[in-house]
Amino acid sequence: MKTKKYLLTATSSSLLIGGLLLAGCASTAATTDTSSPVVTTETTADTSGSTMGVVAAEVLAANANSTTVNSDEWSMDGAVAISLDGTTASADGEGVTVADSTVTISAAGTYVISGQFDGQIVVDTDDEEVVALVLDGVDITNSTGAAIAIMNAEDVAVSLAGSSTLTSTGEDEEANAALFSDADLTISGDGSLTVNSVNDGITSHDDLVILSGNIAVTAGDDGVRGKDSLVIEGGTLTVDAAGDALKSDQEEDETRGYIHISGGTLNLTAGDDGMQAQTDLVITGGETALVAEDDGLKSEVNLVVSGGATAVNGSYEGVESYYITVEDGTLGVEATDDGINATSGTSTTTDIGGVVEEDDGAMFAVTGGEITVSAEGDGVDTNGSALVTGGTLTAFGSSGDREGALDANGSIVVDGGTVLAVGTTGMAVFPDDSSAQGWFSAALDQTYGAGEDVQVLDESGSVIAEFTSVKTFQSVVLSDAGLEDAATYSITVGGQSAGTVVEGVASASQEGMGGPPRP
Repeated sequence: MKTKKYLLTATSSSLLIGGLLLAGCASTAATTDTSSPVVTTETTADTSGSTMGVVAAEVLAANANSTTVNSDEWSMDGAVAISLDGTTASADGEGVTVADSTVTISAAGTYVISGQFDGQIVVDTDDEEVVALVLDGVDITNSTGAAIAIMNAEDVAVSLAGSSTLTSTGEDEEANAALFSDADLTISGDGSLTVNSVNDGITSHDDLVILSGNIAVTAGDDGVRGKDSLVIEGGTLTVDAAGDALKSDQEEDETRGYIHISGGTLNLTAGDDGMQAQTDLVITGGETALVAEDDGLKSEVNLVVSGGATAVNGSYEGVESYYITVEDGTLGVEATDDGINATSGTSTTTDIGGVVEEDDGAMFAVTGGEITVSAEGDGVDTNGSALVTGGTLTAFGSSGDREGALDANGSIVVDGGTVLAVGTTGMAVFPDDSSAQGWFSAALDQTYGAGEDVQVLDESGSVIAEFTSVKTFQSVVLSDAGLEDAATYSITVGGQSAGTVVEGVASASQEGMGGPPRP
């Protein structure tokens, strides 16, 4: 596994998210220990409407560039028309042969394909120029494998000009998708494409780029897979997959096997992971909503959210990677286990006394953006450490005492931004005393239920923060720049007093694993 570490510094801000409202709180910049991974909230906007934070830019720069076939790299001039008709077809130009329900394209150029076909379109050419396939109202069904099989080419563009359907009802070990490519593949156009497959929906063994189009995929295995990389810049993509919805799984090159989402509207349903990247997963734009049986967002090295709106509306674990960084954008997570899990996957050992959890070097960093987590396990669980220097993190943990809103094997340092963690008292974890920003950890006088209006008041009675609970809770941990050193705060639930707490001191009934209370 490759390991990329980044030194980060940050400024911070207070935001409204997930029912949390901070009143009159202003953040302060702080110097972080450079032994921890580092972050900055500086961003640069690009023309696609996405935001490219520093960490996102560094992660992408460390990977190999994806190959995109742009519209100015091919032309309709001299295009060959291929008319499909049942089990046969005809073409009005060279570079096309038809035999045994197979149409073979053997030369670079542009091909406009239309009609209904029971068979397969094959691309097999040694030409280095672009092969452009314009799908203009095609309906192709193949009972033995891929509907379109790009077996040999340099770069291929699929342009959607009408409403087209590709169906694969038979399995092929090599061309294992309804739209299969052994070459770099770019999909664009203003038309639509419906893909139905007993195996993968759309697969490229090289780079797969989606620029535009309205694409719907139903797959018996993975939905959309780019082995070397998967890049989505625009369009509308709906995936219902028995396996992973989106996937990149190149294991032999540490600069490949990544996913980058910079635009588009994505609606994903997965029987396994929503997005699964062998190396890095970077989100800089777009609107994504997903439901997954296993992990919502998963990568093995870096997972960066630097823009866009991402909602994991159902998952086992919501977000999982070794280094997780949120720089900008919105991220909502619902999970039946941990909401956000930073882990190497090797942090637990067993001895006679039971399970010993060790710091595995994983990192969860928040420098900006808005994060809301609701989990039946830990809201945020890092097998290493956590660093918050900006943005807003709201975590609602389990209603049971075996899990908490925050959990870390290493340190939790809050130097800016806003952190609200709501859960039970038995596993309440609070920021380390080395944090530059104030915090409190309160155990309320009793357990309260969902739908309660909660307010934090300073000594003058002014509202410092307020939120509405989403599940049973008794612990409230808050860090924000508006908290004053050693000040006393009262907490009300439904307008009635529920407890008081002193900044920098954890309530005696809590068994947190954060830093020691201030003397």
